[in-house]
Amino acid sequence: MQEKIQAEEQNNEIKDMGQLTLERSKEKHKLHLLSIIGEIEGHEMLAATTKTTKYEHVLPKLAAIEDDQEVDGVLVLINTVGGDVESGLAIAEMLSSLSKPTVSLVLGGSHSIGVPLAVSTDYSYIVPTGTMVIHPVRLNGLVIGAPQTYDYFRQIQDRIIGFVSDHCFIKKERLEEMMMNTGMLTKDLGTILVGVDAVTEGIINEVGGIEEAMSKLHSMIEETMIAG
Repeated sequence: MQEKIQAEEQNNEIKDMGQLTLERSKEKHKLHLLSIIGEIEGHEMLAATTKTTKYEHVLPKLAAIEDDQEVDGVLVLINTVGGDVESGLAIAEMLSSLSKPTVSLVLGGSHSIGVPLAVSTDYSYIVPTGTMVIHPVRLNGLVIGAPQTYDYFRQIQDRIIGFVSDHCFIKKERLEEMMMNTGMLTKDLGTILVGVDAVTEGIINEVGGIEEAMSKLHSMIEETMIAG
């Protein structure tokens, strides 16, 4: 009966928030699986037909994970087109400040604000066909007409550049150069990195899949336990 209840709770957690607790590995570690998919939803609710990751769901869950002595590590699966900048940065800051080992895996893509999310963990992977799109901060494609608005967007962009460069090996100057690239995206600015390109640029640690990501997380947990 207890197992049935736990199974129902897990199914509901997957359905409602794309999250799951993994605890049947041979290493006997308890992992929390967090998926960041679709569009990062902020203070405004998106259409019901849009796949979203709701930050008001993710932030409390991350706080609960930090407080849960039974959770040994966190695996983050990312396939996002980006979304609300402030909400994405909030999730990234929470992930980066967890005391437990964390590993991210970029699957289909980690675009826009998905870049800080991908580098916010202790170690990161990207599948060979995974993509990362790096571009300037903008507002629904509209021309920025007021200097104050431009300055505000510049501050946000500087925050993103600072966070990313602080959590991986890419230099701020190189990241900004890729943001302002005019030769790759038609009628837009930015750079597309595919798989190994993200590793070569120093944004992602390794090319790999779920096997490599989970193996790395288990080894990091073992190292933490030995050090502790």
